[in-house]
Amino acid sequence: MYDVFIKILSFFSAFLMMFLSPGGHIGTSIHDSKCPEFFGEPAEVNELAPIEVPQHPYLAAEGTNGMHGNSYNTGSYNYMGPLGINPVVTSRSMNVFGGLVATLMFDSQGRIMCISGNVVGFRLLLLDADTLEILCETRLPQRPSTIEAIKTFNFAAISSDTSGGAYCHLLEGDRPIIGNSDNVIQIYYVDESSGAPEWKIEKEWNISDKLPEGSYITDAIPDFEGNIWFVTRPGEVGYVEPETGDVHMMTLEGEEIQNTLAICEDGIYIVSDHAMYRFEIGADGTPVHTWKTVYDRGTTLKPGAINQGSGTTPTLLDVPCADGSVRKLVAITDNADEQVHVCIYDRLTGEVIAEVPVFTKGKSVSENSLIAHGRSFIVENNYSESGSGFLVNDPTSEPGVVRIDMNADCTDAFIAWESDEASCTVVPKLSTKNGLVYLYTREYGNGIPDNAVAWYFTAVDFETGETVGYGLFQVQERGRLFFGPGVPVYEGMIVGASPKAEDMTVNVCKKKHITNTR
Repeated sequence: MYDVFIKILSFFSAFLMMFLSPGGHIGTSIHDSKCPEFFGEPAEVNELAPIEVPQHPYLAAEGTNGMHGNSYNTGSYNYMGPLGINPVVTSRSMNVFGGLVATLMFDSQGRIMCISGNVVGFRLLLLDADTLEILCETRLPQRPSTIEAIKTFNFAAISSDTSGGAYCHLLEGDRPIIGNSDNVIQIYYVDESSGAPEWKIEKEWNISDKLPEGSYITDAIPDFEGNIWFVTRPGEVGYVEPETGDVHMMTLEGEEIQNTLAICEDGIYIVSDHAMYRFEIGADGTPVHTWKTVYDRGTTLKPGAINQGSGTTPTLLDVPCADGSVRKLVAITDNADEQVHVCIYDRLTGEVIAEVPVFTKGKSVSENSLIAHGRSFIVENNYSESGSGFLVNDPTSEPGVVRIDMNADCTDAFIAWESDEASCTVVPKLSTKNGLVYLYTREYGNGIPDNAVAWYFTAVDFETGETVGYGLFQVQERGRLFFGPGVPVYEGMIVGASPKAEDMTVNVCKKKHITNTR
């Protein structure tokens, strides 16, 4: 009887999705007319050295292939970001009620490939990057958290579920790879032989019989040899041999994995809610960790976090030292009770190099991957009394954006600057072409009514930490920023996606010094 009930719920939610996930409506940015739409002046270009990350042999071009830009998860891009010239914002709603475009990728024709989710399911979309028109779509299997939410009318579980397509990656040849909620790893491609684009499955590997009940794929991504690695929330770590379909797996007993992996030639880097790991393939073919470094996971789930442990995807950085050598690093944040730390490790040995406390004591959470560039890491505060959910009427976020620099010989780290901007859970990005860090902040004052919920696209100078721009984007929070291969910047928001280009961007304002408060 229970199985029949679940099937009825699944059918009902699929039926709802037909009506709650329309083809989309495009228009100008929706905002409170009483809020200043933009304030400030165009920013100046302060170009940085380009980010140098080895091109992954199985992924599309760096900067186009996933949520964090590359397999090092640096969140930095060698593309020009908007400067605030002739600002206009155009958006398309992908869902009637709720939802999020978590990951945007760009194919070789400059089109957007993304997964759009709402409270009843996920869709894989192909979009025109200029108009945001949906060129083709296909529906992905529903996640168990969706069924549970419909059954209990408690939608909080959806916003804390990172399985079933929240993460995905673009392989070379314009082919998204997705670990869906049926525990099938699928590679898609766009078939245009009929004259109209259509999603097709190129290859798939069903690993559902290898996983315990209640375990679902968080992410799947190839390593530098082509093996497809996957992780699950209950702690399974494994890989599939693509030619044979053989699955090799181990379990981190009593640990959870909520974030994606970092991949490079020297290893596979995974953070659980207890420890940071480096993995490789053992002599018998089983995944093994060559080191494990436990961090301070705190004693409780903090406001704004989705689990008790690190909220960051591992970020890799190769930093030159004073003696001419290069130190290979991996960085995360912990979940220490009073203040989270930016934890920096030697990624070959697991040695702790530095643990730098950040943000206000008692109001310190990090739920996003760090930005990495040069010898610096940037972290934003995601502590929020309104919680980590996406469907919040009056969302808030505590101030705090901090840049951490390595010292000359890479034996320690220090705070280079601190900003009091309050960035919500929108993964920040850096443009090396103009030296700006892009955030998404809820603003107060400056002519904004007290009862308004106004989110602004905000630019911070990478070198100084000064805020150099604000522009009203949408009244929605909680998405991901992405640079396109040209000037455009896109954000996946709660109900859609928006393009921004040199003449389709937010404005930027006079500099706000980092000592200012609001």
